[in-house]
Order: sequence, then structure tokens, then C-alpha cells
Amino acid sequence: MKNKHIITASILLLSIWAISMSSSCKPKNAATAIVGDAANKAYVAPGKYDEFYNFVSGGFSGQLSVYGLPSGRLLRVIPVFSVDPEKGWGYSEETKPMLNTSHGFVPWDDLHHTELSQTKGEINGKWIFVNGNNTPRLARIDLKTFRTMEIIELPNSGGNHSSPFGTENSEYIVAGTRFSVPPDDANGDVPINTYKQNFKGHISFVSVNPESGEMNIAFQLKTPGVNFDLARCGRDKSHGWFFFSCYNTEQANTLLEVNASQKDKDFIMAVNWKKAEEYIKAGKGKTVKVKYAHNKYNESTQSAASEIKNEVLVLDVAELKDICYMIPCPKSPHGCDVDPTGEYIVGSGKLAALIPVFSFDKIQKAIANKEYEGEYEGIPVIKYESALYGEVKKPGLGPLHTEFDGKGNAYTSFFVSSEVVKWNIKDLTVIDRVPTYYSVGHLCVPGGNTRKPNPKYLIAYNKITKDRYLPTGPELSQSAQLYDISGEKMQMILDFPTIGEPHYAQAVSADIIQNNGQLKIYKIDENKHPYAAKGEAESKVVREGNKVHVYITSIRSHFAPDNIEGVKMGDEVYFHVTNLEQDWDVPHGFAVKGAANAELLIMPGETTTLKWVPDRVGIFPIYCTDFCSALHQEMQGYVRVSPAGSNVPLTFSVGKTTPPPADAAAPAEAAPKQQ
Repeated sequence: MKNKHIITASILLLSIWAISMSSSCKPKNAATAIVGDAANKAYVAPGKYDEFYNFVSGGFSGQLSVYGLPSGRLLRVIPVFSVDPEKGWGYSEETKPMLNTSHGFVPWDDLHHTELSQTKGEINGKWIFVNGNNTPRLARIDLKTFRTMEIIELPNSGGNHSSPFGTENSEYIVAGTRFSVPPDDANGDVPINTYKQNFKGHISFVSVNPESGEMNIAFQLKTPGVNFDLARCGRDKSHGWFFFSCYNTEQANTLLEVNASQKDKDFIMAVNWKKAEEYIKAGKGKTVKVKYAHNKYNESTQSAASEIKNEVLVLDVAELKDICYMIPCPKSPHGCDVDPTGEYIVGSGKLAALIPVFSFDKIQKAIANKEYEGEYEGIPVIKYESALYGEVKKPGLGPLHTEFDGKGNAYTSFFVSSEVVKWNIKDLTVIDRVPTYYSVGHLCVPGGNTRKPNPKYLIAYNKITKDRYLPTGPELSQSAQLYDISGEKMQMILDFPTIGEPHYAQAVSADIIQNNGQLKIYKIDENKHPYAAKGEAESKVVREGNKVHVYITSIRSHFAPDNIEGVKMGDEVYFHVTNLEQDWDVPHGFAVKGAANAELLIMPGETTTLKWVPDRVGIFPIYCTDFCSALHQEMQGYVRVSPAGSNVPLTFSVGKTTPPPADAAAPAEAAPKQQ
């Protein structure tokens, strides 16, 4: 009977959501949302910088977008998990290894969440970590270059949603699997409806070198087969702990919309990672055979390399009972957020009509006194009342995520009722609520997940934008909305469109990034690319069997060489383009007609390679694709392709107009007919 009531309540909530969706989710007070001096608060004059960088997940684009705040101006799209023809990411020979996985070359992923690196619980401006949700991966982006420097695949995982969340000194970035699956070293050829017997969850603790940022999988925790959703680290007093929301504790394998909503409460899983470290040091970890890729980009050689690794250390939390504890949390918990003091843990059940707030001190006391209501697959379950600090009553419908302003206030997004609600952490009272347009998912306060938030702005990332922008066919733009939260009441001051579905995002004061040693050029003298030509005198064309290596330079406004002959059908041509410029923001592009990949975009002092396999005999133009000077249009050249077996010698030149005496006429008429 209890389950029947729970299912009925869940269906009722879903019905409310469906009705709200069908009416564009428009809040009742929409007409009064924009008032007063909103435009002035968001306006940034031409030539002036924004106050904040906002790093926004690109969702199914697989990329990371960078906006300025408060203007909402798009500054850059950083390619991460998906190929990007604009920058040649995943197309150049140097970057192809970055998208290698144990499944081979995977040129797409679904980027959901961001995590800025921290020192003592504050953003340090070094790196930002992002997750690939589909083929489980983590990536590290260097904030001196705004480039992806490292991607590591996660074994024993079927999805990487509960990721990439970090500890307060970025000792670890964690990644919890969304889809539990049979472990990689087990026989995966099992009936799907044996989920309860054969499917397991895994949480990866990925260590981060504090100097280089290099990631390595330190260990994994083998857990019951549930769905891990989101996570946050403990802070200050709770440093050494991590908190994960998990749902589908029913362990359903079909129709999860009903079958994973039968229990009144799922869990927040509290993980004592310091204790896990002790077990690893004591040799309690089990080496498990797996297969995963670890890809790193070397700035010195300006090339990436991919390595396949074959084992990982695993701790079984059912055997080591003082690592993990389950805390009951109502209605399929989604968000799991920790306040700046580290004392309060907020669980957001996406089908709940209240917000439970748990106390770290009470959790510790409950563990010490063994105030358990039982076990869940070998993990102690703390009594709800023993861990609970209190509940926020009637805050709205569908709480998802919470961020903090450092002034004792929390801000929670509500998907179903399309609003952001401000409430007081200590007395759990609602202070203010504002509508979003529409169906907000994640939200962000600059530094809102750290010890030191900046209480000036809040950004809501919405799932639906009906009637907010000019229509663009069946698919409308994604949307973010900016709120001024400097006063007691929140005020919406700006809408701006985003690329892909925005999930989580983070923002940081611009000066932290601007003063981190931003790279402006790659010094040509330090270029150790094996095919670099550090001056026009070093440009050349070399044949190695059927491989033709073109050492080509670019500088305003010509290539050297710009005339190449002697390429034959069956050849593989590698254009190694070195940009000789040593001035900030003077990239050159490179493209050749018929190339089955993309352009190259080469920064000053950098060497990048485009592979081209000609498919026919003839003359093929090459040209610069990135406007570089008033004579950019003149920056071009030609490649002559002759039939296989042709006796046209391999020659190259720049500035020569006299034809070679022995080859003034093309021998094409003597050539075999092309297929």
C-alpha cells in the first residue's frame, strides 16, 4: 500500500511537470520579471572587460563554452571531447590521439559538468576539469592556454554523470558511474534482468599532480549497483569526506521512471576517502585487469600521445565497512551540495516538495553511536533523523541544485516550478523566489561551491526557451539567465543563449585567470615539434616511400613553399605547417582542396599537421583560412598531383615563376586513365 501511495504521488508530480511543460512552463509573474536598472547592471561598454569568466558545459556539443559576465558575451569555445573543424581539433595529426579510447577513436561525447581547480577551498585559476558522460572520460583544460591538455578514460563505468567533482585542494577529482554495469573483469554477457546479481557501481578517485595537473586513477570504490547522480566534497571540518547522491536503489533495469521511484527514500552516500587512502596504503586494494586510454598533450613537442593502461586498484566497500555510509534522502535525490562551512549537506530529491539539510556533526555522532537502521548491500544506513539538521518546508516543486553566497544563504533551482529560491541555511526559511524561463536545471554563483563564494551574481541554466529568442526552426536556442543577488531580493538582469544544452557551469573573478601567466605565443626557439621549420630556410619537401612530408612555413602573407610538384596518386601528404609569427593573436589557417578532414588553425610559433590523400590528378590550391593581414587573400599556393608512376620530380619553391625545363608540359596525356 505504501508503494502504491508513493507511486501515485510521483505520478502526480510528473503530471504537474507535464502540464507545466505543455504551457511553456511560464511562471505566473512573468510580466514583472524585468524591471528598473537591469540593463545598466548587465551592460559592459565596448572595449571594457567583463568582471567574471563563466565556463559553461556544452552538453551534447561535447565542448566547453567561455562567456564573460555580466555581459553574456561568448569569448571562446574550447574543443574537448568532440572534433572541431574550426580549430582542427581531432583532425590534425597532433590532436587525433586525444580522442582515443579503449573503443578506438571516439569523436563525440556529452559534456555535463565543470570543476575549477582549488587550493584550500578557493579557486586557484590553474585548470578546469570536465566530464564526458557517454564514453566515460575526464578532461583537464589548462587555463593559461584554454586548451585541453589531458583526457583519461574511466574503466568499470557505464556513464560518467557524477563527475568531475573535486576535493578542496584538488587532491582528487571523483567520477561516479551513472549506469551500473558488470565490472570490466567479469563476464558481461549476462541477461540484463540479472541486474541485482551482476551489475555494480564504481566511483573513481583520480589524483591530480599539484604542479603539472597530470591525472591518474589512484583507486576505485566498488559499490552496490545503483545510479550515481551528483557529488560534492566536504570542506573545512568535513574535508576528507565526499557525498554522492544516488537513485535507483530499487535496482531496476527497465522503465526506471516508475520502477526507480518506488521507494520513499534513496540515499546520499557519505564516503570517508581519507579512510580509503589508509586501506590503499595498507595494501587492501585489489588489482583488477581493465583497459582504458590515457591521452596527454605535450606543449613542448606540440603533439599528443595516447597510452592504453591495463589495471586499476579497487576497494570493495561492502568488505571495508568504515569507508561508506548511506543517508536516506527523499524522492530520487539529484543535487548533493555542501555549504562553505562544510557543516551542511543539502539533498535535492527531484520529485520532492521539501529540501532535507543534513548535519556533518550529526552524521559523525551517528556513526560513532552506530545509529543505523540497517544495511544496504553491506553498507551501514544511518537513521534519517540522526543525520538530519532540518527540512526546508514548501520551497517549491522539483528541487535540483543548490549553491551558496557565503553570507548564510542558499539558492536552489526548481525544475518543475521553474524558479530559483533563496533560503537561509540556519533557520531554513524561504527568503525570496524568482521565476526562470523555463525549467531551470543547474545554477551557479561564482565560487558557489567553494569556501569563498562571490555573492554578486547567480546564473540559471535553463532547459527550455520558448518565446525568449527569435525562432530558429524546430530547435530553439539554449539559454542562461543572469540574476543580481547582491541585495536581499534577487533581480533578473539578462538572458543570453548558450551552445548545446547547458548543464553545470562555474564562474570565477576575471583577475584570477588574467593573472595566472596567460600564454600569448609559443616561442619559436622552444618549438620541439619533430617536423617544425623554424624559418623559411628550413622549409622543404621530403619523400619517404609513398609518404610526402611538406615542411611548410606561414607568415604574413605567404607560405613557403607555395608551389609543390611531384606528388603522385597513392601518396599520403603530410603538411607540417609552422606559424613563424611571434605576435599575439596572429594565427594562420591552412586548407587544401578535397581534404577529407578540416582546416588547421596554427597559433604563433606552433607546428600543426594536416594529412591529405589526393583522390585525383590535377592542380590543388592551398590557402590561409584565418584572416591575418590586408594581403590575406593573397596567402595561397598550389600542389600539383600527377598519376602514379609519373616521372615528374618532387620539387618545391616560393617566388619562382620559371617552369622546370624538363617538365614544361604535363605528362598527363601519357598517364594511365584514372579510376
